[in-house]
Amino acid sequence: TLFLIQGQKHDSSREQFLLELKATGWMEVEDRDALHKELHFKSFNQAFGFMCRVALQAEKMNHHPEWFNVYNKVQITLSTHDCGGLSKKDIRLAKFIDKVALSL
Repeated sequence: TLFLIQGQKHDSSREQFLLELKATGWMEVEDRDALHKELHFKSFNQAFGFMCRVALQAEKMNHHPEWFNVYNKVQITLSTHDCGGLSKKDIRLAKFIDKVALSL
């Protein structure tokens, strides 16, 4: 199910989810309806292990992040191409990402 319906971006449940995610370091992307987060790990191995766990979940969800990795840093952007903006899939994946990052 999608948050963004025919360009309507202001939904109270959407705003609540965004507030919760911003509290954990997610930021809204300025020029598009997307979320972005940068994570830092102790090593490349830890960053890559994190990415592998997220990749397995993303594949299960059929919802794949845009991401970039250099050494111990991972940058992630979430948006749903089908609706041209944020969806509940992005929220679910962001929460999973936070859970995995905290477990490392």
